[in-house]
Amino acid sequence: MELRHRTRRNRQSPYLRDLVRESHLRTEDFILPVFLMAGNQKEEIPSMPGVYRHGLEILPEFLKKAKDLGIRAIAPFPAIDESLKDSRGSESTNPDGLYLRALREIKSRFPELVIFSDVALDPYSSDGHDGIVSSDGRILNDETLEILGTMAVAQARAGADFVAPSDMMDGRVGYIRAALDGEGFKDTGILSYCAKYASAFYGPFRDALQSAPKSGDKKTYQMDPANIREALREYSLDLEEGADMVMVKPGLPYLDVVRALAEVSDLPVAVYNVSGEYAMLKAASNAGWLDYPSVVMETLLGMKRAGADIILSYHAMEVASWLAEAK
Repeated sequence: MELRHRTRRNRQSPYLRDLVRESHLRTEDFILPVFLMAGNQKEEIPSMPGVYRHGLEILPEFLKKAKDLGIRAIAPFPAIDESLKDSRGSESTNPDGLYLRALREIKSRFPELVIFSDVALDPYSSDGHDGIVSSDGRILNDETLEILGTMAVAQARAGADFVAPSDMMDGRVGYIRAALDGEGFKDTGILSYCAKYASAFYGPFRDALQSAPKSGDKKTYQMDPANIREALREYSLDLEEGADMVMVKPGLPYLDVVRALAEVSDLPVAVYNVSGEYAMLKAASNAGWLDYPSVVMETLLGMKRAGADIILSYHAMEVASWLAEAK
């Protein structure tokens, strides 16, 4: 046949495929989520095989391993003892509490690691919500902002390089920016969970932190999975209020949202490859149904192809190891 255009010419060898590859994964693209707990043990999370809660006393060993693999940024999340939780999340600003103590120790031991701290009430709340819950079950937006601002300042003081509000309260980016600036933390950045959806894919994460809502759901503040224009509106507000980076959460079911933000954003766009996505690939591969490294790399490459600059992923250390072996 006389074909002028044969696209397979560019796929004939490994080198040619590498030469024309449009999207690439690098270890530098990843932020590693890390689960913290008190003590000197580690506990595997049953719904996330291979992922552990790390006791604060043994955390440095784990972080050194991550750092040696080339991981340069982490997002710590605390598992708080139920006895320390109350309706206002008071433990979140306790300077001697697990989280703030962890941030100080991480920054002291690994000053080169960039810390993206979590700003939300749910790990500390006896109600399991990201905001204060009224007597009639409503989530109180403006009353929550004051706590979030205080929390962000406390985390910056403890060593956080970026604070990452994951609460989805209206106006929280602007309120936190003003609180940080007012306390002299003008260089502390904000990674906003800009488009965080009310997703069923968060189950294993809530198991890891024991932070599921005690009643009701999060649909009055997290976004409707059916909406994409709303994500663009959230982006515009976060940009106006002073966000330095924005994020879409979850990842796989929302790559169209990642693409939509990437096409308009003046800020770096992150995506969270969430616990449910991790658990699906682990379960399928453990059953022998999928080749684990192949599907992980394909999944994460799809996030980069959609336009993500940054990926939060529980696969990060595995990918860093595979990338190093491939060199």
